[in-house]
Amino acid sequence: MNPIEQFQQEKKQRIAAYVGDRQWHNLSTEWLTTAFANQYVYNFAWLGRPIIQCPIDMVALQEIVWEVKPDLIIETGIAHGGSLIMSASLLALLDLCEAVENHTLLDPAQPKRRVLGIDIDIRAHNRVEIEKHPLANRIHMIEGSSIAEGVITQVHAFAKNYQRILVCLDSMHTHDHVLAELNAYALLVSVGSYCVVFDTIVEDLPPDSFPDRPWDKGNNPKTAVCEFLETHDEFMVDKEIEHKLLITLAPNGYLKRMKADKDV
Repeated sequence: MNPIEQFQQEKKQRIAAYVGDRQWHNLSTEWLTTAFANQYVYNFAWLGRPIIQCPIDMVALQEIVWEVKPDLIIETGIAHGGSLIMSASLLALLDLCEAVENHTLLDPAQPKRRVLGIDIDIRAHNRVEIEKHPLANRIHMIEGSSIAEGVITQVHAFAKNYQRILVCLDSMHTHDHVLAELNAYALLVSVGSYCVVFDTIVEDLPPDSFPDRPWDKGNNPKTAVCEFLETHDEFMVDKEIEHKLLITLAPNGYLKRMKADKDV
């Protein structure tokens, strides 16, 4: 066995061993409970813009982007724009690597890969910072509810120009809203790519962990994912990702599209 294959096999063995370690899993949930109570995920930025995300999930998303090599990343939820900037930077690196590999010139003014962000309220100060960022020409934003018919129509029209699509859902975290987003956008995901549903961790945290929010245990992204998967066997939960991460805001939320059409 060559060293690269051996390394990958050892990694798989390590990850498989994590699955049965309930003490470690319980510690991870306890850590996340404390992290949310102390607004830990508000402490980070990507290339200068705040990103409300767990750094470990950020690494996982980087791995997915490199594996899938999407032409378009669709994101619901913009906030300060850090996630859009992160996605844009990863796509820029893909374009650069592709140009180097193919010995072609790269025109930064005409990016091949793009990011589409949707938010019901893109605050003026955040829009200004996003639009003046060096990666802004890779980013297109739509203001409006991600589940409004007009917005869904715009997103689908935009997506027609791209072959490999990755979707990240991170806006309103109630069951009904996330389920509507899944029904609206998940089928845009190309085979082999992912629909990443963030904050499914809400279901695993103590009740009333978010007293000022409409979501809670029993009404959150994880419950929406569960209902969605009941009728969409095109997707499977990539459990290996969360087994590897152990600390993640998206347990059961890394949905990989395995085939083009669901079985009827």
